[in-house]
Amino acid sequence: MRRWGTLTAVCLGTFMLLLDVTIVVVALPDMAGALHASLSDLQWVVDGYALALAALLLGVGAAADILGRRRVHVAGVVLFAVASLLCGLASGPGVLVAARALQGVGAAAMFATTLPLLGSVYQGPQRSAALGVWGAVSGGAAAVGPVLGGLLTEGPGWRWIFFVNLPVSVVEVWLTLRVVPESRGPRGMRVDWAGTAAFAGFAGGVTYAVVRAGEDGWTAPWALTAFACAALALVVFVLVERRAAHPLLDLALLRKPAFVGVMAGAFAFNGVAFGVTPYLSIWMQTLLGMSPVRSGLTLLPLTVAAMIVAVLVGRLLHGVPARLTIGGGLLLIGSGNLCQAVLDAGSGWTALVPGFVLVGVGTGFVSPTVAGAALAAVPTERAGMAGGAVNTVRQLGYALGVAVFGTVLTSRMTGTLPHGAAHALAGGEAAALRGSVSGHTLRAAFASGLNGTLVVAGLLGIAAGALVLLLVRTPRAQRTAVTNSAPATQTEKTTVPHT
Repeated sequence: MRRWGTLTAVCLGTFMLLLDVTIVVVALPDMAGALHASLSDLQWVVDGYALALAALLLGVGAAADILGRRRVHVAGVVLFAVASLLCGLASGPGVLVAARALQGVGAAAMFATTLPLLGSVYQGPQRSAALGVWGAVSGGAAAVGPVLGGLLTEGPGWRWIFFVNLPVSVVEVWLTLRVVPESRGPRGMRVDWAGTAAFAGFAGGVTYAVVRAGEDGWTAPWALTAFACAALALVVFVLVERRAAHPLLDLALLRKPAFVGVMAGAFAFNGVAFGVTPYLSIWMQTLLGMSPVRSGLTLLPLTVAAMIVAVLVGRLLHGVPARLTIGGGLLLIGSGNLCQAVLDAGSGWTALVPGFVLVGVGTGFVSPTVAGAALAAVPTERAGMAGGAVNTVRQLGYALGVAVFGTVLTSRMTGTLPHGAAHALAGGEAAALRGSVSGHTLRAAFASGLNGTLVVAGLLGIAAGALVLLLVRTPRAQRTAVTNSAPATQTEKTTVPHT
């Protein structure tokens, strides 16, 4: 029970926290109607969680090595459950966004400790088997999220996408305390809280700036102020990391072209693959009249293709250079987005299917290999730092992707609709506009906005793929050395990627 109970506990927590990245997507229109939320509110419902997870992942992981990984994991689950309850009880968009950010803090504590807990229990072939199961559960959460979110939203209501976390959290805490042994990292480690705070300021500032730019314009005072604060936070982060005894990120790694290329690919990956999905869901439900369940099911071509290809890549393409799988996968994702940019006023969701499949195939190539490529690009003693950085920039890329693509969407629609109407339409308020604007005009405007957004996402994906192909040149000997190493300390905490 103790041996396999650890795997069950870790996988249960991982499934729950990753499920909450995607489960809200199909519920956004219902949230907007119930809470009178604007487009920016909906963006922050998605981004608040991803940003908190990205900003705190490395710092909380280092703290767990000192305080005890099981203790921090359980504290994260409890915080996640409390935040989920607050999300479900939210009476307004501000409360919901704040609770989602609190959820992200709990998720960071959970996610940062998952692989170290596995590494402290399993060795040799058992460790490989455990990591394989963990990776499959991680991918499954992305596939199940939109469908489960649709079922709960259409059934008991959107608040239950958060309430369902409560019984799961109780089981997770009980199981973790019962069967998971406590473990810690090497003595003498310190937490770089200054670097964590500076990075959080940068990530939050730049995302807020992009969202405000979409509302008020790129030269609006609030947007410019936020960009300036984000730039200042980035400068502080660099200065802190240069002097810290135990930095979150060794800046010397940025002198390695292969590492820079992998980080750029990881940053672009989640954004270009999934950043448009919330707006596609709003389009399907508010303009095509689809139910939340049907809207969630439309994403199955993407998620199923990703899961199948990921399995095949792991089995058949072992030893293929990561620059080809990551770079080629990003090129496929970019091409898939461009294939979707064919919408007009009369289009249905089936027009997206070929592009969904291409994006899914590209995701299947990138997801299983991007973390390993980061490890291969750095010295072995920096493997944990590199692995953590990959998942951090992936979540940050998703948050920024949602913000940027929302801005592109509304800017394209303002060519057909007034500025306020464009924001209302993108926020799911199509019904309120039908009295003053024809349905055909609304569908044409939203289709035009989505086309522009998908083109931008496609071009960014292709550019990121080309950059990876250019920069990532990891020697075979170094790849082999990293692949064969399996330390059970902080170096393992994020070495397996997730979708």
